[in-house]
Amino acid sequence: MAVPKSKISKSRRGQRRSHDSLSVDKYVEDQESGELRRRHHIDLSTGKYRGRQILEPSDNY
Repeated sequence: MAVPKSKISKSRRGQRRSHDSLSVDKYVEDQESGELRRRHHIDLSTGKYRGRQILEPSDNY
């Protein structure tokens, strides 16, 4: 059975767990439409990504 050799302090335990927290998604304003969208994702309202038409424009989003 595994037994720790020494006690892990609350500080050290917290430093290890600090990387496990969830981050909030970053949003940027689209240059063409002015709407908020996630970085490196297709703008669903216009269907464009990096100036190129990828999808059909949709009014649902």
